Amino acid sequence: MECGYGSYGTLHISFLIHNSFGFGGTIRTTINLANALVEQHEVEIVSVYRHRDSPVFPVHPRIVLRHLVDLRKGTPGYEGDLPEARRPAAVFPRSETQYPYYSALTDQRIARHLGALTSDVVVGTRPGLNAHICLQARRGPLRVGQEHLTFRNHTRPLRMTLRRLYPRLDMLTTTTLADADTYRKKMTLPGVRVEAFPNPVPAPLGSIPGGREQAVVAAGRLVPPKRYDLLIRAFDRVRAERPDWVLRIFGPGIGGGCGVQLQGLIEELGMEKHASLMGAVSPLEPEWLKAGLAASASDHESFGMTIVEAMRCGVPVVATDCPLGPREIISDGVDGRLVPVGDEKALAHHLLELINSDELRLRMAEAAQVSAARYEPALIADRFADTCAQLTRRSGTRAAFRAVVHQTRGSVIGAAYGFKEAVKQRLN
Repeated sequence: MECGYGSYGTLHISFLIHNSFGFGGTIRTTINLANALVEQHEVEIVSVYRHRDSPVFPVHPRIVLRHLVDLRKGTPGYEGDLPEARRPAAVFPRSETQYPYYSALTDQRIARHLGALTSDVVVGTRPGLNAHICLQARRGPLRVGQEHLTFRNHTRPLRMTLRRLYPRLDMLTTTTLADADTYRKKMTLPGVRVEAFPNPVPAPLGSIPGGREQAVVAAGRLVPPKRYDLLIRAFDRVRAERPDWVLRIFGPGIGGGCGVQLQGLIEELGMEKHASLMGAVSPLEPEWLKAGLAASASDHESFGMTIVEAMRCGVPVVATDCPLGPREIISDGVDGRLVPVGDEKALAHHLLELINSDELRLRMAEAAQVSAARYEPALIADRFADTCAQLTRRSGTRAAFRAVVHQTRGSVIGAAYGFKEAVKQRLN
């Protein structure tokens, strides 16, 4: 197969993901990117697990979607009770948050899959799977590791593991420029290309009859870092002045501890008619198209997927200026508002600012839709594929770099001073 993008030809790209059949930001992002890439390339998504018959998010019919371990109880293919599934994983990093879900069975299945790969590019979508690719992918495919969380989200033990393994990648991608810069500064990755590729978000398919409602919408898992408690308290200030507006929070976790606490807070403040936990909804696009305003009160974000989704639907967002994503997405005062992290009064103030001015809100809504067009999946897919194609063409150089890295790994002086010379000699 001729490798490359555009003038280089067609790429065969294989994604490795924890579970493409579930609900979550990484799943949605991976499918969005794959759906765009398959317009020009051959694409497969390999899901370690399958727990349901069909994926939550729509997958392009030309994408090959397959799984390694079947967890659909009651079906003939169910494998959750195999003896290997009860033994701990030896390859997947113990310090990775998803470690409890991995086992000797996944070690075997992932190793078999990576050892037989014939694709041009293999893409891991979380640190533990990137580790598998570093250790088990056969020679040939371009090795790409995606980071959907941030460097600072990882525990110190996991960072140490990744520092040892990530030099075996060809490219490491992050969702923000700031996080890419952090990886460059905090890790020694000679020969590894570190690039920021924001999460791709498609444009809305249509509009909702009846226009916008007097509703502030927030979305995401009901977990403490999202600070929905702060948003609810800020909206309590808003409804005192504008009781005609409501707050709707969409996301999984209503039955969990955080969801129960948030519902208790709503009742404690007497906000049952003004604030609602709506649960997980897919697709969420119709809710953005109905919303008058969006809000994000997070303490930190790895990107800010829901912010872009709202903006693509023409909804301005009032968001906390948290690390790392919002400040790269929102131009304060132009297409939304950024407020200090944890500042309940400022959040309420800027929500009211936009609620009380139809002109300002509409102007920011138009600007949001224009600026968010840079997250069009086709644009991001083109750049991703082109970057992969460039690296694929330099496969001989990559192999030389990797060989020298392993030869000089034990010598700091050799790595610092002899590296360039050693590469030259190996290439000549």
